[in-house]
Amino acid sequence: MSEEEEDFATLFEASVKAKRVEKGQTIEGTIVAIGPAVAFVNVGGKGEAMIDIGELKDADGNLEVAVGDRMQAMVVSTEGGLTLSRKLARGAATERQLEDAFHTGLPVEGKVERAVKGGYEVRIARQRAFCPFSQIDTLRSTQPSDQRASAVEVRRSIVVGAVMSGRVVSVREIGAFVDLGGGVQGLLHVSEMGWSRVADPSQVVTPGEEITVKVLRVDENTEKISLGLKQLTDDPWSTVPGTYEVGQVRTGRVTRVAEFGAFVELEPGVEGLAHASTFAPTGRTERWSRSVPVGLTASFEILSVDLERKRIGVALVQEGSTQDGKAASSLEIVPGARITGKVERHEKFGVFVFLAPGRSGLIPSSETGVAKEADIARALPVGADVEVVVLEVDPAGHRIRLSRKAVFDAQEAEEVREYTEREDVAPSEGFGSLADKLRGALTAREK
Repeated sequence: MSEEEEDFATLFEASVKAKRVEKGQTIEGTIVAIGPAVAFVNVGGKGEAMIDIGELKDADGNLEVAVGDRMQAMVVSTEGGLTLSRKLARGAATERQLEDAFHTGLPVEGKVERAVKGGYEVRIARQRAFCPFSQIDTLRSTQPSDQRASAVEVRRSIVVGAVMSGRVVSVREIGAFVDLGGGVQGLLHVSEMGWSRVADPSQVVTPGEEITVKVLRVDENTEKISLGLKQLTDDPWSTVPGTYEVGQVRTGRVTRVAEFGAFVELEPGVEGLAHASTFAPTGRTERWSRSVPVGLTASFEILSVDLERKRIGVALVQEGSTQDGKAASSLEIVPGARITGKVERHEKFGVFVFLAPGRSGLIPSSETGVAKEADIARALPVGADVEVVVLEVDPAGHRIRLSRKAVFDAQEAEEVREYTEREDVAPSEGFGSLADKLRGALTAREK
C-alpha cells in the first residue's frame, strides 16, 4: 500500500469513528484554537468539536488550558457538529448544564456526602441533591408497579389549597423540589419560601428534610405542581393599613440596590422603595447609591402606601431631622413660599431644582437672575444650594414654577424698607430714584 493510500485509509477510519460518536460519550482531543466564546478541539475525523470557553476557566476566570493541550470531555450534542462539556465529565457542572443533562438523559457524576432520612445526600458539582434509597442502582423509568399506583393516589389528593407533607428532594437556586409521595414532585419556588426576600434557598430547607407545604397551582396538562411555604403563616401586609401612614419615619434596612432605587425592608415581609428621584443631587461623580449601601440601617420617611399593589414609597431621612416618629419639618410648597433646594440639572429653557423627595421645580431662564450673556451652569452648578420663591403649583402638585430673581427682588425691597425706616436719615425734598437713595446711603457710610 502506498503512503497516499495509507493516509486515505487513516482519514477514512477516523471519519467513521467520528460518525459513531454519541451523546454521553467521553472522548479525547487536542485543543487547536481558543476564541473569545468557544474553543475548538480536534477529535479526529474531518470535523472539530466545540466547547464553551467558560468551561476551560478556573474559579477566578483564568484559562486552565492552552493550544496544543489534550483534554477529555463529554459529548452533549451531535447536531450541527460535536459540542463538548468538560465540566459534566469532571463533576463541576453548572445549573444550566445539569438541566441540559436532565433533558438529554445524560449521566452526571456525583459524590455521596452522607446518609440522611430516606436516602443519601449527593454532591453534584456545587449543587446538593437527594437520592432516595429506592433509586439506588435503578433507572428512573423502571418504577415499581406499586409505586406507580401510589403516585396515582397521591395525585388525586393534590388540589389547590391542600396542605401536605413532603420530603425535600433537591435544593437549587430557583427553589426546592419536594416529593409529595409516590415519586410525585412539586416545586417550592424561592419566591414562595418566605414573606421576606430569600437569597439562598438552602438556608431555608435542606435535602431530605420533611416539610409541610401548601398546593398553590396544579397544571393538569404538564403535571407541574407549584407549592408554597410562606402561605402557612400570616401575610405581614395584613397589618400594614393600621401600621404605616404617610409622613411617618420608620427604621429600615437596605436589602438591595437597583438602577431606579433602593429596596428597604421595614419589617420581615414588608419592603419599601426609595426611588432614585428621592435623593438630592450632589454634583459629584459618585451616584446616589453610595449613600444607601446594602445592609445600611437608617431612618426612612413614608411617602406613599399602595395597599392594592403592596408598594410603599420611602425616602432616606438625614440624622437628627425626625421628632416623635414624624419628619421634623414638612416642606410646604405653595405659591409665595420661599424655600431652599438643590440644583438638579440644566436644560435650554431653565434649571430644575430638587425641593423634596420626589418633588422638583423649574426655574425658567428668565427667572434665574443670571444675565443672558452669563453661563447659568457656572452660576448655578449641579448640587449647589439655591433659594427660590414658588410662583405656581399645578393642582396635582407635579409642575412647580420657581423664581430665583424674585428672591433678589425681595431682598432689595427689604433693604430699601430698612433704609427708609432708619432714624438717622433726613427727609428728602424730593422722592428721587432708588439708585440715588442707595448711593446716598453708601456715601454716608464712607464718611
